[in-house]
Amino acid sequence: MQTIYDLSLEELTSYVLAKSYKPFKAKQIYEWLYRKEVDCFAAMHNLNKELIQELEADFVIDPLKLKKQQISSDGTVKFLFELFDGALIETVLMAFDYGYSVCISTQVGCNMGCSFCASGLLKKQRNLTSGEIIAQVLWSKRYLNKEDKRLSNIVVMGTGEPFDNYDELMKALYIINDPKAIEIGARHISISTCGLVDGIRRFAKEEKPFNLAISLHAPNDELRSKLMPINKAYPLKDLFAALREYSAYHNRRLTFEYLLLEGVNDSSKEADELAALLKGLNAYINLIPYNNVSENSYRGTSDLKALGFYDMLKKRGVAVTLRQRRGVDIDAACGQLRANEYKG
Repeated sequence: MQTIYDLSLEELTSYVLAKSYKPFKAKQIYEWLYRKEVDCFAAMHNLNKELIQELEADFVIDPLKLKKQQISSDGTVKFLFELFDGALIETVLMAFDYGYSVCISTQVGCNMGCSFCASGLLKKQRNLTSGEIIAQVLWSKRYLNKEDKRLSNIVVMGTGEPFDNYDELMKALYIINDPKAIEIGARHISISTCGLVDGIRRFAKEEKPFNLAISLHAPNDELRSKLMPINKAYPLKDLFAALREYSAYHNRRLTFEYLLLEGVNDSSKEADELAALLKGLNAYINLIPYNNVSENSYRGTSDLKALGFYDMLKKRGVAVTLRQRRGVDIDAACGQLRANEYKG
């Protein structure tokens, strides 16, 4: 059954009008869903019984069923959710100095085939609907509400390629950003793509200032194509041409995500190439410690060598950060908990 989170306010208004109710009823429902965060229609006590019965017949509220939860010693919480059709997705809640951030999924499985990623171990089954994307955020908010804590940031970096589900993702993010709905600022929402050039060009024309991050992981085509097959379709020349077009529309700082893989992309050679590649762009590199996945041979760079690579980039004038390790004592890699669940 469809989740009511799939409906924008305009669509909800059309729904109540079709049922012969006044349009203000849609605003009341919207408020119950997003401001009061109720999980059943019966709790919407300013609606009449007939409308509640109509809603119960046509929709569910929460499309997510918690199947498994893991809590790391660093405060990271990983949720494994089951959807109405039995599909499984992951959502990760992380604690930082600045507040809490949730990493959400956009697809069931992934077809991008990155060789280091656990998400791609199980191929794409389908796109998530906007409501299934929104529900991950609301689930995380309700989890934090129990401890009087607040969700401050959203990262679209979970299972799936966001720009491969562009329309549903954008619909979800506009609702998440809506002051009448969840009201998380656009600059607190980041979308991570492996480099779908058409999606980047389309995203450049969005009116909301959501942040853009690029999963880079290699500074040359030969290595990136080995790590990320998408690079064969959209090599670095084409990717960076699209990013420069994006930068011409906006003066927003780009983030380049760079997993540190031992002996693969963490030498002075790669540091030199990264510095040359990013020259002239308003951008920075976010170095990410790699959480090992048993199904491949990659291993994460040691903490000491990661700091050395960070220093090399700094000396070459590259703006760079080094992310803290998160969730190393649970199934930390993206897609790993889901993959392990299927293995049984």
